Amino acid sequence: MRIIYFLLVLIISVSITSCSHKHDHENDHSHDEILSLTTYNEYFEVFVEADPFVTGEESSLIAHITKLDNFKPLDSAEVTVTLTVGSSKFEHIASSATSEGEFHFNLTPNTIGKGELSFNISTNEGASVATIDDITIYDNEHTAHEEAHDAIPEVVNGIAFTKGQSWKVGFATEVVRRQEFGQVIKTTAQIQPSSGDERIITAMTDGVVIFQDNQTVPGRAVSSGQRLFYIDASEMADNNLSVKTLEAESEYNRAKIEYERKEKLAKDNIISQSELLQAKTELTNAQANVDNLKRNFTSGKQAVSSPLSGFVTDVLVQNGEFVSAGQPVLRVSQNKDLFIKAELQPKYFNTLSNISTANITIPAINQSYSLEELNGKVLSYGQSSNMNNPLIPVMFQVSNSAGLLPGSFVDMYIKIKSNNQEISIPN
Repeated sequence: MRIIYFLLVLIISVSITSCSHKHDHENDHSHDEILSLTTYNEYFEVFVEADPFVTGEESSLIAHITKLDNFKPLDSAEVTVTLTVGSSKFEHIASSATSEGEFHFNLTPNTIGKGELSFNISTNEGASVATIDDITIYDNEHTAHEEAHDAIPEVVNGIAFTKGQSWKVGFATEVVRRQEFGQVIKTTAQIQPSSGDERIITAMTDGVVIFQDNQTVPGRAVSSGQRLFYIDASEMADNNLSVKTLEAESEYNRAKIEYERKEKLAKDNIISQSELLQAKTELTNAQANVDNLKRNFTSGKQAVSSPLSGFVTDVLVQNGEFVSAGQPVLRVSQNKDLFIKAELQPKYFNTLSNISTANITIPAINQSYSLEELNGKVLSYGQSSNMNNPLIPVMFQVSNSAGLLPGSFVDMYIKIKSNNQEISIPN
């Protein structure tokens, strides 16, 4: 929904109901002034039209209650209005709306002075209170209406815009306040996988790659521990895994016999404890070598499984291709945490330490997210540039809750902190 924002001071100006024409004399007017009051709480905007409050006289109030999550009228609720003046309280309960979003009340205060008007709004989701301070209860009708009349600002070429009209269009109000307003740098950035979110699976030995099936392609979902391919080295003349396994088992058997022999000799103090310890170390190493080969290699083949759950992002070799030990075969990514890399002109360097946040827009779907919505943060920015690329890299990290695609580009609006306090409205 496209929202039109108006500053609150403007809303009060155009929505006050007053005499139908401007009077030349202060006292020459009919007593039909209406107070227009607005307040907010976390969930609602409460716009009130009320008769000036006079002790001993009944004042009518109409509360127009708008839900702040969608700027639509409150459908159903029980609303209690309370006027508190000193220790005196005057209350009226509206169990339902008179019409959509409108709740009508009547209050008859019997105490003059300054008071507080509060609205207790009870819905199925819970209860909340909206309060208006500095309400004056007068001792006579004439003074009440005169001061209400004097408080009405003069509006030139004003446009009447009722609450009923505002609920039918994209219209919202917001309290005017000064806040930090700094520079915004617009740039294009690229989505990149984070280092801890991606694994490159490499060959642990020389051999021929044999994929588990013909479905090992980019985009395929894999789970942690799922077997992906084999490295077959059984037919290799050099570095044959079957021969290596036999050699490792033979070395283990030799080390075991040697240790047992020296263990008996050590009991009779024929050899030293250091010789026995060395024999035990050789046996342990031989055992670890055999266990490693049996765990990772079967019948001369290395069985390779995925170290994490995620997606295959790259297949770096073809089925049946020879690879060397340490050569990358597959790239697997979880796509949970991502980097966003922006590159800025050097003129922005002195402002980069004051980055507060950023907004990210995905052009393909025209959807925007704040850095906070993506649980993101500023990671770093470059401290130098070079002749090949004079731009300064700025790195952000985000959670991929928005379906961001690694390798794609997004528009970024980087916000810089500022000590300047300005009146602003959302865009």
